[in-house]
Parts: sequence; C-alpha cells; structure tokens
Amino acid sequence: MREPVPHHAARQLEVLVGDWDMWALGRRTGPVRGSFTWAEGGAFLVQRTDVVPETVVPADWEGHLPFPTVTMTGYDDSAGGFTTLYADGRGVARVYGTAVNDGVWTMRRAAPGFHQRFTATVEHDGGVMTGGWEHSADGADWAPDFDVTYVRRN
Repeated sequence: MREPVPHHAARQLEVLVGDWDMWALGRRTGPVRGSFTWAEGGAFLVQRTDVVPETVVPADWEGHLPFPTVTMTGYDDSAGGFTTLYADGRGVARVYGTAVNDGVWTMRRAAPGFHQRFTATVEHDGGVMTGGWEHSADGADWAPDFDVTYVRRN
C-alpha cells in the first residue's frame, strides 16, 4: 500500500522534528520528554510528551498533570494552514490553528470562555525554543498562563 504524499507546506514544520526536553518555567515543571515525528510519509507531524522519573512536579500540579499528551498536525490545502489535534492524560481534547513562520511557532484556539494562544521562538541553531501560553475568557483580554522552554536532545 502506498503512503500519502505530504503537502509541500509540511516542510515548514521540519524545525520541530526531533527529541526535546521541555520545562514549564512558570510551573517549575520538567524536564518533560517529548518528540516530534513524521507519520504517514510526512503527511502528519505527531508530537508525544510524557513525564520521566527525573521530572520535577510542583505540589499544586499533583493530580492535575496533562501528561501524557499527543498532538497530530496536518495541512489543509483549501484553508491554507495547519490544524493540530490535541489530547492528554486528563481526557482533554482540543483543536488549534498552528503555524511555523520565520522561526516562530504559534498555536491558537478560540473557544467560548477559554481562548488559548501559544507562541515560541526557535533559536537560530534550532536547538532551543522559548515561549509561552496565554489564556483569555473573551479572546480580547489575554493573561499569561505559563512559559515554556524546549531544548533539543542529542
């Protein structure tokens, strides 16, 4: 059986591919191990994250960790953009609009009462990404949620 042919836009996501350690700085949580891998011959990008024995978890997050998480990102050629499906260990499932342009990775979600956005900058060597999540009740007034740093594992 043949695999699907990935859309040429998928190359924009290539900077994310690999193994990463993530720290949620605002929550003092980490490292969380993650990886981005191609699926279906490059038609989709899959991200998986989970805690490891050395992960530090603040007491206020005990029992509320979202891990493990999995996302699947694909390109919609009629809409001209990427969509990411998200699921986690709490049973949360969400849909985000996603982009990687000029070294900036963004994810956006508009949902009644709980809008979210994520922005991270990919360092010039591709070994570090820094950014953070924000939330909004109305999509107009935004507040920081937590900062994150991804460090590529060799």
